[in-house]
Amino acid sequence: MRGMPSPSPLPRLLGGWGAPVLMFVIALVVAVPAAALSGATTPVVLGDAGAVVRWGLPLVGILHDLAAALTIGLLFVAAFLVPEGPSSDRRGTAARAAVGSAAVWLVTVVVGWYLSFGELAGVPPNTPGYLGDLWAATWQLEFTRLMAIEAIAVAVLLPLAAWARTKTALAWAAVLALASLAPAAYSGHSAGTVGHETAVTALGLHLVGLSVWVGGLLAIGLLLPILGPALPITVQRFSTVAGWAFAMVAVSGVLFASVTIGSPTRLGTSYGIIVLLKVGLLLLLGVAGYLQRRAIVARGVDSPRRFAWMASGELVLMSLAVGLGVVLTRTPPPQSIPKDRDIALSLTGFPMPQPWDWGQMLTAWRVDWLFAFAALTAVGLYAWGVWRLRRRGDSWPWWRLLVWVLGWGLLVYVTNGGPGVYGKVMFSIHMVEHIALMMAVPILLVPAQPITLALRALPKRRDKTLGPRELLLAVVHSRWATFFVNPIVAGTMFFASLVAFYWSGLLDWALTTHTGHVAMVVHFSITGYAFVWALIGRDPGPPKWQAPFRMLVLIATLAAHAFFGLALMQGAWLLAPEFYKTLAVPWVPDLLVDQQLGGAIAWGIGEAPTLVLMMLVAVDWMQRDSRESIRYDRKAARDDEAELRAYNARLQQLATHDRRST
Repeated sequence: MRGMPSPSPLPRLLGGWGAPVLMFVIALVVAVPAAALSGATTPVVLGDAGAVVRWGLPLVGILHDLAAALTIGLLFVAAFLVPEGPSSDRRGTAARAAVGSAAVWLVTVVVGWYLSFGELAGVPPNTPGYLGDLWAATWQLEFTRLMAIEAIAVAVLLPLAAWARTKTALAWAAVLALASLAPAAYSGHSAGTVGHETAVTALGLHLVGLSVWVGGLLAIGLLLPILGPALPITVQRFSTVAGWAFAMVAVSGVLFASVTIGSPTRLGTSYGIIVLLKVGLLLLLGVAGYLQRRAIVARGVDSPRRFAWMASGELVLMSLAVGLGVVLTRTPPPQSIPKDRDIALSLTGFPMPQPWDWGQMLTAWRVDWLFAFAALTAVGLYAWGVWRLRRRGDSWPWWRLLVWVLGWGLLVYVTNGGPGVYGKVMFSIHMVEHIALMMAVPILLVPAQPITLALRALPKRRDKTLGPRELLLAVVHSRWATFFVNPIVAGTMFFASLVAFYWSGLLDWALTTHTGHVAMVVHFSITGYAFVWALIGRDPGPPKWQAPFRMLVLIATLAAHAFFGLALMQGAWLLAPEFYKTLAVPWVPDLLVDQQLGGAIAWGIGEAPTLVLMMLVAVDWMQRDSRESIRYDRKAARDDEAELRAYNARLQQLATHDRRST
């Protein structure tokens, strides 16, 4: 190809396992001196586990990150990016390769689990009784417990990847592979920082973005010999995904560094220098990716050699970043945990807020980046959809954009503002947060009809692959959606979730752990959305019940919700007693009174959204009747009232038959 630079050694290795192996070598070459200079492998004076552990963990970490990224990339590319060919088994090849990389991933997790215990216990792995102690302490120590959970998830992924051949099965395998990264987000420096929730959110987003980005590029290179005519469209689609992944990695990296470093003055430390080096590599990757995609992807990647030339430089920079990233996890951060931690910080991860008053509900603020990012993304995508429709001349009601923004704004306020701050220490304010998430937010979001907007704005794929539009259609028309959006099932889930959450240990779990808090917010938000959608939603999905039956379900749910509020108001037992008694909030002298106030909020304030729902169901009832009348009138005008004339003729025949019989 004229004008094309002669390929470097790395492009010649693309098209098989050469690129992952070379990436490991490059990452290892940069990681060894970086680890030695940063103090990541410096022997500990007391309780040193030995050189095997100190040097083995970085090596295993690099292999772990690359194997996980390649597994995720292969499954992601096979499920969502590459079209299947009539004479090539692209998805099957990707799945078989993913089995191999997942096996390496599993081995690295097990080896890391084995070596990490030695570092935690301060004993070499050849110590007598080491394996027995490790097995006994696995579920007692958080770090080894997280690694065991990751190992179980990857072990489940292996047979799924071996069995998966259809795009749907590969999509489920890709989701499980991404979920298997979750334990890693809770380990390392994120486990011991003051801003634990922020660190976990940032690290989780960083791992997902980096794995999809690096793994996707590696996967396309590995599948290069069989992509053939599918190469241009695969690279074009990956380019879009890589742009999102780059943004995710950049934002999450800055957020994580702000927590672990704390102050710009600490950038001169070993930890800070590695962070700056990673930032420099990320900027180089961003510039290189932009220039290459502008010059090559826009015109179409028409040959494997062109793709290899484009990808080689990026893979080298990614190798350096992976090596530095593993060293960073082994380097002590300069941000230290204060010794005078109060009881609230120990229990909830946040210091005790200022004494409560109604003004604090408006002024108190603590950013929860996970839900803030989710809201910004949702509003941005919705606005893009509206812009795309109007750009091609289609209309979209302005009020739907308004209620969508208001709904996500309310969710941000509830999770980041006064309800989120004081809901962690006061049951009554926690109930305000709960009612808003489950009832108020969905009433704003459902009428915005986001699914309808997405289906109209997103392009349709013609090659039978799972794009965003196809994936959305598959979800809303699935048997799962038909079951859970059934009004009776949705109403039962709505009420049963309250009982199961508050009269079990789930409340204590949500109050004391980041995982529990996120699970609570996500579950109640989805449950509330499904219930409201089943009653008043107009988006495509399962068949809608007739309005009278929906009204009956709503009335029954209203009665059950009132029963829940009354039970809390009249209850003489304390929920999550150990947590609230240990916390001992100074301005809550009587915990039971505060809990009963929460019941009054659930009963009183919680019924207001239900009444709004009843009015919306009634309006939908009348509008459907009106639309049916208009549709009937139009049909009668088209066929000259054929249905009415047939009905009258039938009545005349019956009357004639009656006269003859008498």
